[in-house]
Amino acid sequence: MVDIAQVVKGIRDLPSLPSIVLDLIASFERADVDVTTLAEKMSRDQALAAKTLRLANSSFYGLAAKVKTVKQAIVVLGFDSARALAVASSVIETFGNSNCQQIDVAVFWRHSIAAALCAKSLARHAKVDQDYAFIAGLLHDIGRLVLASNFPVEYAQAVDYAERNDTSMSEAELRVLGVDHQLAGQMLAEAWKFPPLIQRAIGKHHAPATNDLGNLPGVVHAANAMVHALDLGGGDHAAVPRLLDATWDSLRLTPEQLRTVCRETEGQFEEACRLLMVA
Repeated sequence: MVDIAQVVKGIRDLPSLPSIVLDLIASFERADVDVTTLAEKMSRDQALAAKTLRLANSSFYGLAAKVKTVKQAIVVLGFDSARALAVASSVIETFGNSNCQQIDVAVFWRHSIAAALCAKSLARHAKVDQDYAFIAGLLHDIGRLVLASNFPVEYAQAVDYAERNDTSMSEAELRVLGVDHQLAGQMLAEAWKFPPLIQRAIGKHHAPATNDLGNLPGVVHAANAMVHALDLGGGDHAAVPRLLDATWDSLRLTPEQLRTVCRETEGQFEEACRLLMVA
């Protein structure tokens, strides 16, 4: 068994995010965000500036004119969307080469990107913050990388347990390590100082509290199940996870809205993977 102190130490030993990305995360719940200062900081980080411009000028957004500066990208996309994209691409790059023998990292990120797209689309229809949904969807399984990179022997045993007993990875992780990827991911999101609602959506994406089903945790819970059902980037252990019965009623989504979410997610998936997974 792994104790919480070991998980905390493992989180501290993970690669650190660039300081500008941590500044962007810290701005999520601030009402007095100085967008000009953050844009200038993003512009000075050459790698982040290049990613932001590549994303803004991609066919994904279909802008009429070419965006030439980070400030223009923020004006055109909106600060919240530009921030979410910058944070997402930086996290993927930072953890893109994680040494996880039990996890195919490329498959992992494809599933995560699918969940991010689906969560954002669901959030729009459910009147939930779309950029929070994108980030929480992207990071919902990040705890798997935390556990697999820091406890490779135990995680291999958990994978074996899941295969032999035809059970979920969460249950296998709890059996073998005593902690699952939901909690590990929530702890990492807390260490990075994401808003509590995003932390909760990551930490409870398999079983949100009843009063959270109509909010961000419910959106991420539904998105995870939907992209598994759509077979987008699932890889091993890709069985569709259990969806709580009250999810759709809580989110107040119609069948037509769900069909639209599926079409949007499938239509955007390959392009988003191409853009976000480029080093």
